[in-house]
Amino acid sequence: MSALKQDPNFKWLMRGGVISMLGDQLTMIALPWLVLKLTGDTLALGLVIALMSVPRAVFILIGGALVDRYSPKRVLMLSKYANAVLLGLLTVLVLNIGSAPTIALGESLSLTIALTPQLSLQLIYALALALGLAQAFGIPSGTSIMPLAIPREHLQAANGMLMGLRQLSMLAGPLVAAGLLAVAGDGGGGTSNGAITDARGLALAFGLDCVSFLLSAWTLAKVRPLIVAAAPADAQTAPAPQSVLRSVGEGLRMVWNDAPLRLCFIYWGTVALLIGGAMQVAIPVLASDLHGATTLGLLMGAHGAGTLLGMGVAAKFGARLRFAEFGVMILLVDGIAGLLLAPLGMVNAAWQAALLMLALGLLGGYMQINVFTWIQRRVPPQMMGRAMSIFMFIFMGLAPMSAAVAGWLLKYIALSQLFLGGGIILVLFAALAYLFTPMPSISANTA
Repeated sequence: MSALKQDPNFKWLMRGGVISMLGDQLTMIALPWLVLKLTGDTLALGLVIALMSVPRAVFILIGGALVDRYSPKRVLMLSKYANAVLLGLLTVLVLNIGSAPTIALGESLSLTIALTPQLSLQLIYALALALGLAQAFGIPSGTSIMPLAIPREHLQAANGMLMGLRQLSMLAGPLVAAGLLAVAGDGGGGTSNGAITDARGLALAFGLDCVSFLLSAWTLAKVRPLIVAAAPADAQTAPAPQSVLRSVGEGLRMVWNDAPLRLCFIYWGTVALLIGGAMQVAIPVLASDLHGATTLGLLMGAHGAGTLLGMGVAAKFGARLRFAEFGVMILLVDGIAGLLLAPLGMVNAAWQAALLMLALGLLGGYMQINVFTWIQRRVPPQMMGRAMSIFMFIFMGLAPMSAAVAGWLLKYIALSQLFLGGGIILVLFAALAYLFTPMPSISANTA
């Protein structure tokens, strides 16, 4: 850990990561609040979230292919600039909602556009779609740059520290955002003649996130990758670059041809489809049954604290806590998680649910560091973007389908039955994978 802290690449990645993470939290709070204050319509809010989520899941595989073609640093830098431009436009939009800015088209011709709430909402839809597209390229590049900038022996600790900071930002960021909106104005004055009154806080939140992307782009420019693709001796004899779709197909073939990667990705995809998304729906419903929004904050806070603790343990102790082969560890942790999940719907006190969520977060945080490090060590650098995009697609593409099914199931079964069934499925699936697949033989020590 001490050697890692002296690594200049790690220092710049840490600084940029902290700045960008805090900025992201401001937008995650301010954007839903803006839509609700502008329309009061939960359908509009859901559409904004969908417009950000769907293109991110659909295009993330293409983003991974472009990362491998043009380097993670280059694609990440462009995605940061794109996000900065979009958030700058969103800042201007919030400041001008309900006003009538004049656009000069010549010496004697001008055009006045009144930004009504309806027109503003349509512009927000377009910006949300563009932000989702930018994230489809930013996520695979951000998760691929670490093994190219940090020595292999430091990856476990580096992942633990960066992901721990991300988890910490998810705990502290919303509090900072809430304080900013409370002090500077959150649009709580309602609307007057089509304008949101007292929305300076919302505009400030988007503006600060815009600045955070510019600052993190500056810190990224200081990173010097350890592995740089060598230029061909004769540019005329260099092979023509593949098409993007062919490059995506090559990434899928790489994962499929690597038996341990194929087994793990199929396993994680099945778990995400059967269990992962369902919990996104079930936890808020559980909180509602146990006294409402305050309980939801308690449960998510407990899970976040457990995740942060698990990441810290993985980063600090690394291989010293590895009690079994990597594949066995995955299945054992999932089996324990299933046992903790099963009784979650039967508790009758918030503190009981919080303890279970704390334990689930601890297991998840510990395994998250180990899984990311294993993938980064196993995959060749020139395929890292595609491998990480496939991995992220599993959770961004499959989990929402599971969430939709869980919402439908809760119309016909009790919440306790959903948790019990989910826990039993997770335990049985881990046990079947242990008994009937080669997963137990997968080692953490890979070439």
